[in-house]
Amino acid sequence: MDTPRKVSPVKASRVEKAAQGLLHVRSSGTSSAVADEDAGERLDAARGPETPIELAVVIPTYNERGNVRPMLSALAKALAGIEWEVIFVDDHSADGTADAVREAAQTNRNVRVLERIGRRGLASACIEGMLATAAPYVAILDADLQHDEKLLPRMLERIKAEKLDIVIGSRALRGGNAGELPKNRIRLSLLGTRISRFVCRYEVTDAMSGFFLVDAAFFRRLAPRLSGTGFKILVDLLATSREPVRIGEEPYEFRKRHWGESKLDTRVEAEYLYLLLDKSLGRVLPTRFALFALVGSIGMVFHLGILTLLYHRNKIGFIEAQAVATFFAMTLNFLLNNVLTFRDKRLRGWHILTGLLTFYAACAVGALINLSVADSLFRSHVVWWFAAICGIAVSSVWNYGVNTVFTWRREKEPS
Repeated sequence: MDTPRKVSPVKASRVEKAAQGLLHVRSSGTSSAVADEDAGERLDAARGPETPIELAVVIPTYNERGNVRPMLSALAKALAGIEWEVIFVDDHSADGTADAVREAAQTNRNVRVLERIGRRGLASACIEGMLATAAPYVAILDADLQHDEKLLPRMLERIKAEKLDIVIGSRALRGGNAGELPKNRIRLSLLGTRISRFVCRYEVTDAMSGFFLVDAAFFRRLAPRLSGTGFKILVDLLATSREPVRIGEEPYEFRKRHWGESKLDTRVEAEYLYLLLDKSLGRVLPTRFALFALVGSIGMVFHLGILTLLYHRNKIGFIEAQAVATFFAMTLNFLLNNVLTFRDKRLRGWHILTGLLTFYAACAVGALINLSVADSLFRSHVVWWFAAICGIAVSSVWNYGVNTVFTWRREKEPS
């Protein structure tokens, strides 16, 4: 049997000092390389396994530099006693948010940053951040400090104790409230929650909440099928799951924004509409084409309204009235498509004028195709209404394809 080797007192002293130095480094939150490679290797062998991270907090950001330090301070107080990390997913903010996170990460090992170039969106940022951690539980939190981070320990305790898939922070549950949120925002949120029931099979009080904690394994099973569209990742999760979701809710008070400006605008509403269409029609029809067709239907009603006003009431000639109605309907279609259908390629400035002219040209050709197909079918003794529908369908595909390629071709984003 081998005789145990004795450790030299000098070497033992070296390892002990190196260990003490590393413990001092870890307690101060900074990192440095061990100069003595031999001592470093011996220390690694002697050091026990680190306590695994239990909770990751994912925070999507865009121009939130002023909220980075206050958020980290709030999380440190709220999550004392829990092994946690925070991942800021920044969409290349112009105000240097990512740099502010990197600066904080220099002295805080709990902090990480994932900066995305050339792509934006809250839902997709959340997905990428949630996939970037090994923690078994992941929380989504806004960077504006309006969500109550002090609720996280209770949410974590509940998801583990009750073996839930997700725990939602609710403003609508008894004991919670929307704080000083404007009434129009509250009404919009309630409307969004009601509409979400068309695609979600679950009754939750605040489906529009952006504050929740989820089992990471549950999330990873859903991740490949998520739309990653818009600002409401919670609705995406609930609408995507094909298995029963075990849900809990915890009330909280929505706080006043600490710094910066709200990102809620018409684009957010358009993103939500896109998400709902994707979850309801996405398996049957491309969502962008469905939106294009929806806009076309609105344009058709608008067209008929103008035609009725000019031809029947003002007695303008039919051809003249038809031309005016067509012009205004096409213009409305272009503007709506720019905001809704192609919101991620939205034209601005002088590009709107060139895009509009391209749209006119594409749709004019589409109109000729419509007439040609419908007339050909009608002459072949196809019933008139079916011939008309076929003409519209063919021209719609043409208009969508041509405008996707030429009118709303993706421009390179400015750096």
